Amino acid sequence: MHIALTGRGVAAATSVAALAVTALATVAPAAAPHTLAVPAAVGHTLVHGVSDPLSSAQCQAKWHINCYGPLQYRTAYDLNPLYRKGITGKGRTIVIVDSYGSPTVQHDLDVYSKQYGLPSTKVKVVKWGHVPAFDPKNSDMTGWAGETTLDVEMAHAVAPAAKIVLVETAVSETEGTTGLPEMMSAEKYLIDHGVGDVISQSFGATENTFPGFDKGNFSSIKNLRYAFQDANRKHVTVLAASGDGGATDLQTDGKTYYKKRVNSWPSSDPLVTSIGGTQLHLNDKGQRVKPDSVYNDYGSGGGGQSHVFTRPSFQNGVKKVVGTRRGTPDISMAAAVNGGAWIYSSYDPTAVGWDVTGGTSEATPLFAGIVALADQAAGHRVGNIQQALYRLAAHARANGIVDVNDGTDNSYQGVTGYRAVNGYDLATGVGTVDALRFVPALAKASRHG
Repeated sequence: MHIALTGRGVAAATSVAALAVTALATVAPAAAPHTLAVPAAVGHTLVHGVSDPLSSAQCQAKWHINCYGPLQYRTAYDLNPLYRKGITGKGRTIVIVDSYGSPTVQHDLDVYSKQYGLPSTKVKVVKWGHVPAFDPKNSDMTGWAGETTLDVEMAHAVAPAAKIVLVETAVSETEGTTGLPEMMSAEKYLIDHGVGDVISQSFGATENTFPGFDKGNFSSIKNLRYAFQDANRKHVTVLAASGDGGATDLQTDGKTYYKKRVNSWPSSDPLVTSIGGTQLHLNDKGQRVKPDSVYNDYGSGGGGQSHVFTRPSFQNGVKKVVGTRRGTPDISMAAAVNGGAWIYSSYDPTAVGWDVTGGTSEATPLFAGIVALADQAAGHRVGNIQQALYRLAAHARANGIVDVNDGTDNSYQGVTGYRAVNGYDLATGVGTVDALRFVPALAKASRHG
C-alpha cells in the first residue's frame, strides 16, 4: 500500500453483443481536433492498494481524510426509501464511455458489490475500434482503467439493478488521435441502436485547446455535437463531468493550467447536463455532520462561463449569475478526495486492492445512477433534463434539490473561482439532491412517453 498523488492520465443484451462486430466499420463523421481528452479525475487517488476498506474514523486517524462507502452515500442521498419501494434502476441502462477500459472491470465490480452486500450486475463491454491489449505498465491505460473502475462502481452503487454498458474506445496519442471523435461516434451508434437511457462522460478538454478557438472559430467543437443532438432527439440523458480544475483547466500539454478562467467541453455543451463536485461531511452511518461544501482539495469542481456557447433558454432564470454565456455546472454530487469513495481494482498487479478516489468523475456516474432511478420511476426515459432541472430548482426543497451555500469556492491553481451562495452558482449549480424527493419530481417533470 502507498499513499500518493498519482499522475494524471492522458487523455443492452443481445444487441450489445452485435455492437462490437459492427463497430469497426463505423467512422466518425467529423475530423479529429488536435486537442487532448483526459479523464476528469485521474490524479485524484489519494489512498491506493489497501487490503480492506476502512471506516471514516479509521481514515481520519490514519490519513487525516474522510472516506466513504456506498452504504454511506445511500443514507446521505436518501436513497434507501426508494430502494424499499422497488426503485433500483431495474430495466434501465447506463452507458459509460472510457478509453481503453479495464480488463478486470467485471471482477472488480463483483468484489466491490460483495464487500458492501450489493447485488452485482453484468457489465456489457463494447470495444469501439481496435482497442489495444491492456498494458499495466502504460500510465495512459492504467489512468483510464482507474477511471473506468470508478465510473462503473459509482453508477452501480446508486442504481444497483440498472444494466451497465461500458464502451472502450481505442485512443492512442502516438497516432495523433485524441479520442473525442471516436467517443462521439460510439455514443451515436449506441443511441441509434436503442442502447442506453443515460450516458455518463467523465472526460473533457478545455475549450481553448480546440483548433480555431483563438480565432473565434468554434467549428471543431460544434462538429462533434452530433451525438448529443441525436441523444436529444431520442430522449437519452447525457451527462459530463465539469472537471477538476475549478474555474480554470489544463492547457494543450495536459499538465499546465491556464492562468485565467476557462471552461471545458463536453461539460459546457447546453445539450449536456454538467455535473459539478461537492464535499460531503458524514459520520460512519452516512449522516451529515455539517452541510455539503464545494469540492476543493486535491482538485476543485469545475465551473464558470463557456466561451463557446451562449446562455441557453433553460438558464434564463439565472441570467444574473451566468450573464450571456452558458454556465456550468448544472448540479453537483460527491467529488472531494477528503471524503472520497472507496473503490476496488485489480487491473494493476502491483497495487491490487482498495483505493480512495474523488473528482467530478465520481460525481458524474453517481448522478447517472440518479437518472436511471428517475427513468424507472417515470416508466420511460426522462431524456434531456435541463428544462426540468431548472424548473424544479425554482421550488428546490419541495423537489429534492438541496442548495449548497456555505460560502466555499472553487478557486484553484491561483485562478479565483466562484462561491457557493444561495440559489444557483458557478461552483455547484443548483446544488445537490435528496433522492427521495428529487427522483419522483424529475420523473414527473419529464414529458417523454
